[in-house]
Amino acid sequence: MKLMTGNSNLPLAKGIAEYMGLPLTDASVRRFADNEIFVEIHENVRGEDMFVIQSTSHPANDNLMELLIMIDALRRASAKRITAVLPYFGYARQDRKPGPRTPISAKLVANLITEAGADRVLTVDLHAGQIQGFFDIPTDNLYGAPVMSADILSRHADKNITVVSPDVGGVVRARALAKRLEDAPLAIVDKRREKAGVSEVMNIIGDVKDRFCILIDDIADSAGTLCNAADALKAAGASDVVAYITHGVLSGEAVNRVNASSLRKLVITDSILASDAANDSEKIRQLPIAPLLGEAIKRIADESSVSSLFD
Repeated sequence: MKLMTGNSNLPLAKGIAEYMGLPLTDASVRRFADNEIFVEIHENVRGEDMFVIQSTSHPANDNLMELLIMIDALRRASAKRITAVLPYFGYARQDRKPGPRTPISAKLVANLITEAGADRVLTVDLHAGQIQGFFDIPTDNLYGAPVMSADILSRHADKNITVVSPDVGGVVRARALAKRLEDAPLAIVDKRREKAGVSEVMNIIGDVKDRFCILIDDIADSAGTLCNAADALKAAGASDVVAYITHGVLSGEAVNRVNASSLRKLVITDSILASDAANDSEKIRQLPIAPLLGEAIKRIADESSVSSLFD
């Protein structure tokens, strides 16, 4: 078994390698003068069980092409099996046709990864569970809930916790976290989105008065939904609001928006390499998921159960 990484999230890849006690495969992923990507593997990988670690986060297209070219290089180098490890699966939000003449980009990306030569995919908190069905190869979708619940219980176990979904679509995710938090009560923020990237909070379903509210979601991009939800919860009488998000995309003015919001803390995993602004923010904290991914990789290599990680 060998680990290989692109340039999307080197600290996470090194954390996984350290957890597993393995070195990263000696390879160079560089660019020609016109920004074409070139990959060269500097050691023998023939017959190896290869795990390629690469988040397809910003710049999404560059990181996706790096992944595809690394997979192709490994396939042509006669690797026995290639597992694409995507801590963050980009294009996942385009998982259906919201209107006529629009693409289903998540399916296209799944096809590209499969055709490049991947034999298996390992990812974390897909935006929609049905994306697993877009792949014609085995796909393991890990959950960030165990990492988050352990952190919450270690820091906030003495509080009157209510788990809050920022929209109706995230209720299943919120309920799963609430169950891990000793069946904490659940609330839902009902919102109406007038246009893409802009959300309007309507009302709160559930009792949040004098409660310590934990917002849970898979992706924070513009952070508009989160910040509006936090404001609505505080207006409804919540004593405090903390958000736990798996993938901190945090594009554009998202970090400034979080800093100016009613959120006391935004906790994200390191599935995506954090920007300098996010690292400098006193309101944003990162949770490491290298142990989770490292353990899953071990189990895939050993042909043992991955799902038992979440029992």
